[in-house]
Amino acid sequence: MASKSAIVASLGERKLALPRLVNEALAANDRIKYLFTLLQAARHQADDPGPTAPKLRHERLQAGIDDESLDAVPGEARRAGDDTYRVPALPRLLDAMRRDLDLMLQACIAAEDELTADERAAFQQRAAVALPDPKQLQDELIRGSTLDQLTRAQRDQGDSAHLLVMDMHKALNRLQHAVAGETLDGAAVYELAPQDRLVVQAFMKGLRRTAPLKFDHPGLGTTATRGGSRLVIQNDIGTTDAHVLVVHVEGLTCALTYTDVHLQRLLFFQGLFARYAVQWEDTRSVRDRNMEDGLYHLALGRYAARDEADLLDYVAFLGSRIVFLIDWNKARKRLRSLVGKATALRLLRWAADEEVGHMAFLRLGGDRVVFEALDFAARGELHLGQSLENLLGSSRTTDFLQFVLRTASEAARSGRPDSLVIDEIRAELLRHVRGSGLRLLDLVADHVGLVVEIAGAVRDALQGLCDHGGPAEAERLAVRAKAWESDADRLLNQVRSASVVSPDARFLKGFIEEADNVADDLEDAAFFVTLLDPGSELAPVLGALIDLGNLLTNGSQELIKALSTLRAGTPGASREDTMDFLEAIHRIAAVEHEADTTRRRIAGMLARSAVDARQLYVTSECAARLERASDSLLRVAFRLRDHVLRDAPARPA
Repeated sequence: MASKSAIVASLGERKLALPRLVNEALAANDRIKYLFTLLQAARHQADDPGPTAPKLRHERLQAGIDDESLDAVPGEARRAGDDTYRVPALPRLLDAMRRDLDLMLQACIAAEDELTADERAAFQQRAAVALPDPKQLQDELIRGSTLDQLTRAQRDQGDSAHLLVMDMHKALNRLQHAVAGETLDGAAVYELAPQDRLVVQAFMKGLRRTAPLKFDHPGLGTTATRGGSRLVIQNDIGTTDAHVLVVHVEGLTCALTYTDVHLQRLLFFQGLFARYAVQWEDTRSVRDRNMEDGLYHLALGRYAARDEADLLDYVAFLGSRIVFLIDWNKARKRLRSLVGKATALRLLRWAADEEVGHMAFLRLGGDRVVFEALDFAARGELHLGQSLENLLGSSRTTDFLQFVLRTASEAARSGRPDSLVIDEIRAELLRHVRGSGLRLLDLVADHVGLVVEIAGAVRDALQGLCDHGGPAEAERLAVRAKAWESDADRLLNQVRSASVVSPDARFLKGFIEEADNVADDLEDAAFFVTLLDPGSELAPVLGALIDLGNLLTNGSQELIKALSTLRAGTPGASREDTMDFLEAIHRIAAVEHEADTTRRRIAGMLARSAVDARQLYVTSECAARLERASDSLLRVAFRLRDHVLRDAPARPA
């Protein structure tokens, strides 16, 4: 690569000053855009006076303007009649605009080899009429129509000073690359001070680390130069006029100016710097009908580094984040069709933090690929209005989409074919679909385990009365039964609230609701045990109640055995497994039959006994709850039997 001095020498005397002219013109661009913003803020404050007028101090300092008196201009602006405004220091503002516009124009005119004669002539013609004639202005008064001619950016309503500045700024950016005497680690640079080089190299190191994640998308061109006492780095994020990133480094302080038409993307960008103590000024919105929704948003961030190493680390990190802004809004919209707003933003933040990015996801087809995988994995199981989160639940949906983003990114960088990646996504979704059903099955199995515990507590409480453990033991066991029943209710609510949609999931939700009836009746029975008086008249009846308690304990244990067949995942695949399953169901049916018989035996014993009316009621209610629990247990067992025998052949091994 030729040295800077060789290039400058080859350009001749006219070009000798061009880099400095471009530098000064870019600084003028910053100042004149600040002045446009100042006039817009003044007009807005005059039209709609707020309690606190914007001062734009940080915008002024970022533009390199030291005049503190300008901070008061918006607050002192007033309407002076129909379509007329009084703006303090207006002549001074217009003079400053004229000087800065002239600096930009001179740089463009000097670029005889870089800009065409037509471009340069057009800039001259437009500049001649861009600003109002001072003779036609009355001191600090200016018409609203004149302000429009200065600041509007809507091309279909005619030219304006703002449009001219925007167009010359684009030309100046091209000139920066054209006149740069050196490329430093990929950045076009010129007139750098010795201390600037390490900063630019750090920025480019971070940029190059993540730049491959944009793939073939244009953007990320970087220029750097010195403007006065500070290093200026500008990055070409994309083609949108209002999407701009400028970095100023002076000493150990790094200030960045970022504008965006999408407020959510701006807030997302700010959120990427959580690990650094960046001081963000309040985000401002600037009205501009040429932009999306008629305005763009501006953020100013300042980081004071501890030392040079910390500054270089921060600048490298800043450079590495820019790629995640490209097509960010498109990725957000694609993800929003799959998940809620908050989840979509968390996924994009994760993709940036993990340096996975979202561009590969978009290149692969975005949400369309996921919908196709969803159709493949859940064919016939989803209904109108149901979504990925309906099928998997929120947590598994997030895990799956993180897999999609990472797999798409890794595959695109390694050159794996799209067809293979799509198959990987389908396989992963199938795994999550099956895993969601197993998660519900685990909750159901835990619930049935609690049913066994409650049945055992009722049996032990009854036995304790006979073994002279007395009411205190029955009370202790009843408290435990109540706690277990509350735990069972929580499991029931977890299953009910699950968003998973599949034949197994629908079955399990109905199954656990029926099983919870068993738990409720057993806990009621435990309560009535605490009211029993273990006197001699009741002793024979207590023995029969213990038989009922044993039956319920054994029956609920058989339900655990039967449920384990479903948990194995392949009911019906083995004749031996099927026989074990059916025998467990048969034993539960036998329990229900014996419970009916025992309940009748207790009724007969009570009818022939001398037990007082209160104990007669308590004993009868306890027996009725146990017998009703056996009925619910049989319904649960038959529901499980019908599901396994009907759906087992279609369930995956």
